[in-house]
Amino acid sequence: MIPIADANPRRRVPAVTILLILANVAIFLYQVTLSPTRLNALLANLAVIPLRITQFWGPKTARTLLTAMFLHGSWLHLLSNMLYLWVFGDNVEDILSPFFYLLFYLASGVVGSLAQVAVSASSSVPVIGASGAVAGILGAYIVLFPRHRVRTLVILFYFLRVMDVPAAIVLGMWFFLQLFNGLAAIARVSSGGVAWFAHLGGFALGILVGLLARPRRRPAMYG
Repeated sequence: MIPIADANPRRRVPAVTILLILANVAIFLYQVTLSPTRLNALLANLAVIPLRITQFWGPKTARTLLTAMFLHGSWLHLLSNMLYLWVFGDNVEDILSPFFYLLFYLASGVVGSLAQVAVSASSSVPVIGASGAVAGILGAYIVLFPRHRVRTLVILFYFLRVMDVPAAIVLGMWFFLQLFNGLAAIARVSSGGVAWFAHLGGFALGILVGLLARPRRRPAMYG
């Protein structure tokens, strides 16, 4: 299931969401201009490397928790993250306000990276991408707008159709896919090079923030 758009009007232009997308795209365009040697040096300096986080914690390694979320490994990696950010980010930005939305996005990326470090503390494989930050947006969205319809491309073998599906179903299926793959990776059934627990960590923070930001209904008054 690939989300294309949502039927959820916004009150203002999602300036922060747009700027985040532009920043991610611009940085990736810079990445593709680098030689393999320079790209490896960039990743060594700016990507999250779990072993360094756990063994050599300091300002330089702490900084990578922020910088890593603006790096991507491929066009597919970049475009999938930016698609989800565009579809779901604008309405979450509406609820939180631009400033708090930006803080939330960055915090989700940091929490996601730390979750991945927690399950792969001895790994020297760089962890990059906005997936943890975007997962935070998805977690908040499923709490704030569970019934809103999401226009979704459904692909199943030879079945291909665009359908309007409630956000709770689209994002619920996304979550269980991440959970299944994360547990499978721990059990060494599959690896795939995807930081599944970065997704889960960001999503968990998003649910918490969504619960805190959800408008409270006034209690009914009986006379």
